[in-house]
Amino acid sequence: MATIAGNATVDRFAAALDDLDVGWTLTTVDELSGELERFSEPTVGAPFPFEDLSLPDSIPRASESEDVKDANTGVTAGVLAIAEYGSVVIGSEPPETEPVSLYADTHVAVVRAEDVVASMGEAFAELGPRLREAGGNAIIVTGPSATADMGALVRGVHGPGDVHVVIVE
Repeated sequence: MATIAGNATVDRFAAALDDLDVGWTLTTVDELSGELERFSEPTVGAPFPFEDLSLPDSIPRASESEDVKDANTGVTAGVLAIAEYGSVVIGSEPPETEPVSLYADTHVAVVRAEDVVASMGEAFAELGPRLREAGGNAIIVTGPSATADMGALVRGVHGPGDVHVVIVE
């Protein structure tokens, strides 16, 4: 694999996503809106908790449970990503984030390259103080929802059946 933006940690993250059969795209802030427009309509999103990156105006914000139930694609921000597992950390704020990430058939997580950490230990070291100071919680997502409780592996049982990560340089 070619080096992504010269960042070995992001390279490890992308390789882990490949191992999980999770699609990913590398883009820039200026190209983000176009990248997100290629996913199935209707799309709904939760506002991003960043000062330097926001949910494009072309994607409606989830305001009621019906918005989320009717969406094919849900777009949220990942506040951290963990390279060793290909995991994305979804915060609990704003409140729309959790349902948007769980109820749509496809979850698109937008992660800033600068928020990709190498290990779970680094993620806990960074996330712990944030949650203690601000409150709330976080969900660590690794690939699409899946279960093998009844035999064969079934995707999309407890959440989205497809996950795509957009990494923003």
